[in-house]
Amino acid sequence: MARSALLNVMVQAAFKAGRSLSRDYGEVQNLQVSMKGPGDFVAQAARKAEKILREELMKARPTYAFLGEEAGDIEGTDGAHRWIVEPLDGKTNFLHGLAQFAVCVALERQGEIVASLVFNPALDELFTAERGGGTFLNDRRLRVAARRTLSDCIIATGIPYLGRTNHGTYLVELRHIMGEVAGLRSFGAPSLDLAQVAAGRFDGFWERGLDPWQMAAGMLLVREAGGWVSDLDGGNKILESRSIIAGNEYIRKALQDVVHRPIPGK
Repeated sequence: MARSALLNVMVQAAFKAGRSLSRDYGEVQNLQVSMKGPGDFVAQAARKAEKILREELMKARPTYAFLGEEAGDIEGTDGAHRWIVEPLDGKTNFLHGLAQFAVCVALERQGEIVASLVFNPALDELFTAERGGGTFLNDRRLRVAARRTLSDCIIATGIPYLGRTNHGTYLVELRHIMGEVAGLRSFGAPSLDLAQVAAGRFDGFWERGLDPWQMAAGMLLVREAGGWVSDLDGGNKILESRSIIAGNEYIRKALQDVVHRPIPGK
């Protein structure tokens, strides 16, 4: 596969951040198990990884804006381009020694994601996409699954946890969907869930209450693998709404319909 110069910059930055995370991942299990110690360590690991990403990306394109989980929104002088970065998606997995975490980088041009990557350093899986160029896992081209019926599908989602306020809404949506599908999975890293949809491993994904940096990279992966992505209402305000549904043309629409189905008796 041929990568653009900008995507190569993104990949090298992600590899460098991934090496930092891999070192910390090896250390986190040696820490005494407590709410404070390991949690602080993981937060520090994420800050280090984002600092690496910011330095590498800004060195290559110093005029671009930057949006990151740790640094927040940094304005650029370019006006048209913005990096959107998640240094460590799946922090709880990272903390507990589960190899489902990722570095995410997306490039936004005039409001559209035009290049992205999701890198899992623990499994050495690099998902990349460029607008009009397809989606790849390492050097293998990807395509979303072709299933058209929810009853044949494995659907991924994220379960709201401590501190989230949308438990009731999620339970209603889960009640609708769990009776329609062949299986449900929740791996705790939305960027990787979207990457798995792009790879055809999952048939679809839905979640609400996400941050832009958790979705931006994965959105393009799915689209360039032939999939469809929308907010929960079927529109394109994904980052603004903080909600997402992904799958092939048929499964995305079926998930949207089921999510909005009225509760019997209500």
